[in-house]
Amino acid sequence: MRILLIEDDPETASYVAHGLQDEGHQLNVALDGREGLDQARENSWDLLIVDRMLPRLDGLTLVKTLRTDDVKTPVLFLTTMGGVGDRVSGLNAGADDYLVKPFAFAELVARVNALGRRPQEMSLGTVLRVGDLELDLMGRSVRRGDTSIELQPREFRLLAYLMRHAGETVTRSMLLENVWDFHFDPRTNIVETHISRLRAKLNKGDSPDLIHTVRGAGYSIHESA
Repeated sequence: MRILLIEDDPETASYVAHGLQDEGHQLNVALDGREGLDQARENSWDLLIVDRMLPRLDGLTLVKTLRTDDVKTPVLFLTTMGGVGDRVSGLNAGADDYLVKPFAFAELVARVNALGRRPQEMSLGTVLRVGDLELDLMGRSVRRGDTSIELQPREFRLLAYLMRHAGETVTRSMLLENVWDFHFDPRTNIVETHISRLRAKLNKGDSPDLIHTVRGAGYSIHESA
């Protein structure tokens, strides 16, 4: 992916840029909001990673300006401003995702990869498949092999999100935001409980587990090697 990082702290910019380059991405860095806005307008990018507190032009205004100009490039805010109001204002300004500093680099990579997959996801149609598991988005139905599986609405939404990101690591906070619409951590085991129930329903009849725990990072749905 071609990524523009708009970050005024040189140490953070270097850390993020080198880390994402090691993951195979191409990075350009802008050290203030005005330079970032100009680069975002003048070049084609797959993703913008934007700090909120930038010199010359703040990140919120930058993103609002791009959306007004009909620039649809996905935006990930990467910032110390982690309050619920800050997250809401960032998403309402047109950002696609929001990650608070300090952050785990593995989670940044997961979010970057998820945003990079969005255009592809939209073209996949209404049926998602992982191994012998099939989920029909339009029919709201789930089958594993020849067996129909009844899911509660939240379980269906959770499974659909995991299957859209099959093979990727999906973090707990990503699930809270995209399945429960929580832009904060409720400090409960709601994710773990739903994952456990979903596994139990999918694995009836001694079927191999498709949902895997990625220790210290989150979950991934895929066939076992």
